[in-house]
Amino acid sequence: MKKPFRKICSPHNSVAWATAIAVSSLCLSGDANAANVYKSRISPQWSNDNTHFWYRNDLAKGAREFVWVDLRKEVRRLAFDHDRLAMALLDAGIKGVKASRLPVDQLRFDLSGDLAFFRSKGLIFQWNGKTRKLKKIEAEAVPKTTYSTKKPTATQPEPKRYRPSRNISPDGKWKAFVKDHNVFVSSMKGEEEIQLSKDGKPDNSYQGPFWASNSNNLLSFRVQPGKVGEVHLVESSPKGGGRAKLHKRRYALPGDKFSAHELNWFDLDAKINRGQDNKRHHLKPKVGLIDFGWPNLRWTLDGRYARYRKVDRGHQRFRVIEVDAFTGETRNVIDEKSDTFIWTEHAKDLGVPLVNWLTKTNEIIYVSEKDGWRHLYLIDVASGKIKNPITKGELVVRYVDRIDEDKRQIWFRGSGLNLGQDPYLIHYYRVNFDGSDFTAMTEGNGYHKIQYSPDRKFIIDTYSRIDMAPVHELRRVSDGKLVCELEKADTSEPEAEGWKPPEVFSAKGRDGKTDVWGIVCRPRDFDPNKKYPILEEMYAGPHDSYVPKQFSAERRYSSWTDMGFVVVKMDGMGTANRSKAFHDVCWHNLKDAGFPDRILWHKAYAEKNPWYDVTRVGIYGGSAGGQSSTGALLFYPEFYKVAVSSCGCHDNRMDKASWNEQWMGYPVGPHYAASSNVDNAHRLKGKLLLIVGELDKNVPPESTYRLVDALIKANKDFDFIMIPGAGHGGDGRHGHRRRVEFFRKHLMSIEPPNHNASQ
Repeated sequence: MKKPFRKICSPHNSVAWATAIAVSSLCLSGDANAANVYKSRISPQWSNDNTHFWYRNDLAKGAREFVWVDLRKEVRRLAFDHDRLAMALLDAGIKGVKASRLPVDQLRFDLSGDLAFFRSKGLIFQWNGKTRKLKKIEAEAVPKTTYSTKKPTATQPEPKRYRPSRNISPDGKWKAFVKDHNVFVSSMKGEEEIQLSKDGKPDNSYQGPFWASNSNNLLSFRVQPGKVGEVHLVESSPKGGGRAKLHKRRYALPGDKFSAHELNWFDLDAKINRGQDNKRHHLKPKVGLIDFGWPNLRWTLDGRYARYRKVDRGHQRFRVIEVDAFTGETRNVIDEKSDTFIWTEHAKDLGVPLVNWLTKTNEIIYVSEKDGWRHLYLIDVASGKIKNPITKGELVVRYVDRIDEDKRQIWFRGSGLNLGQDPYLIHYYRVNFDGSDFTAMTEGNGYHKIQYSPDRKFIIDTYSRIDMAPVHELRRVSDGKLVCELEKADTSEPEAEGWKPPEVFSAKGRDGKTDVWGIVCRPRDFDPNKKYPILEEMYAGPHDSYVPKQFSAERRYSSWTDMGFVVVKMDGMGTANRSKAFHDVCWHNLKDAGFPDRILWHKAYAEKNPWYDVTRVGIYGGSAGGQSSTGALLFYPEFYKVAVSSCGCHDNRMDKASWNEQWMGYPVGPHYAASSNVDNAHRLKGKLLLIVGELDKNVPPESTYRLVDALIKANKDFDFIMIPGAGHGGDGRHGHRRRVEFFRKHLMSIEPPNHNASQ
């Protein structure tokens, strides 16, 4: 249950100012000041015989109703006549019963007789839906119908594969080990050691030999250690006082040398039986060094083939390489190249890896953006060729829920196919491995979430938008068709208190064709005859999209809108979950941050809304948003006037290699400098406040410190706050107060109070 709105006056006086500061620190992106929304979710009680389910709606003023759905007849109705049942319970001696608050618990149904069974005030009753008669019964008379809220599993079992020992051969006769940086084997009977490699060195040592199933061949990587430096944090004010503390740890930056793994193949029989000088026993397959990531080997069940993923540094080539452990020959099962980047680090967001090995056939389900959209492909492992694309069109596969090898079907979520809808809205689909029988299981204009019946024949489809309360429907899984409407959420209470949802707005981006989507949050006491300053909440990390899409009765950004700001948020080009071309804008170009699209979006909205003051636009963000919000003043000063940037990555050469090389590429070149706030500090024209925590373990705080240094050297005016002891995003109450005061001063001409004056 949500709490009612608290009344907060518009802070244009000193008392309201203090109130706004206190409240806003709790609700930067939304608050709990929301009245009740009813029927916003359904918690079904599914019968285990798959014939029906029931649920309870909690309504205004403590009222509630019970709803029953017959899955055989595909009918929804009230579980019983609530008024007649209330009178029957009163006649049966149950006191204080109201039809709107029936004291019903442990509900059961018998469909054959249209009977309902339940407990009320410690007694057990049977209700006959046909005769509308109530009868007290004993517990033994209640049918054994059971119900479940457990969701059907959507996961797949871990495929079986050969897992070789690193030490003992499968036949138990040999032991492999690394000695003096080289690979050796010795008989388990204690005979002399046999040296298989001779090129191991202290700075290029062999590691982890892997036996093939024939107990004759081995694979091992010769590893050249990387040279990764340290990042240092100074804790200036440790608890308990005393000297400042230095914290340091290894932290790879773009361009740092990573460990390099060289694949080596050994033939024990060739070494023993063909002479010590036979070079055939040791081969170096021509697969190149692995200088990014750890080469985890995946073996076939027969132990003959080892496969591993290889991501070339810079993320422009992705391969699945196969090594024949019996012959040493290699081939590429998958070899994808890109002129920009291959997004290799987002598999955790897909629900499955990029490469999914099937266990019952020699095939792979592969996730790729090779044709311009994120699709699924069926790969024949033997030939290394695509058998067929599984999904097609302007569709973005967002999450794979289930791969059913028996039925050769994939159940997944995607976005972008529904014309006339926001392209980020999630829908559910099912498709066969060969691309046939593509079935949309949802269709309503909203962001969908579903609940399966235990037999997976029906779904409860709940969908909403940021500007539309949830709608619940019962749909068939077989064809996705609507069975019946279940509920529509009731927002009458928050609406009566003045709540309004954010406005959804889209405008054409820089290409004049692509829609850029965002939201607008207005002040509660909005007056179209006034002019309002604009705040843009900024985050443009290429690893996701960020505009909220699902309904919430919270007053989003109320801490800002209650001060008289209009707050907006949009996803410009360079962010994820659209086409590959949309995403590619970020490549070698993080300074872009979608700003050309954002500015066009602002101007398009202002054309239709004269109260929207594009001469007073402020922007704020943290981390990658800290980089971009500062970049707004450096690269687009003609539009953005004020920025507050927290814990920013102000130079991509000084932040984690894994993230920055994905988008900025490798090797480090002039494009890094072009996107650097530090190198472009001399461009500053607007009003800038920088905030950083001295113990930031995500983005090294020296990134902000060097921007400060560059601004000072460029003789620029700016504000800077370092928060002792704070980490990533740890601005605290002081940082937030200063952010609020900074925007009010420079966008509203309201001077902050003297906080140093005695109270």
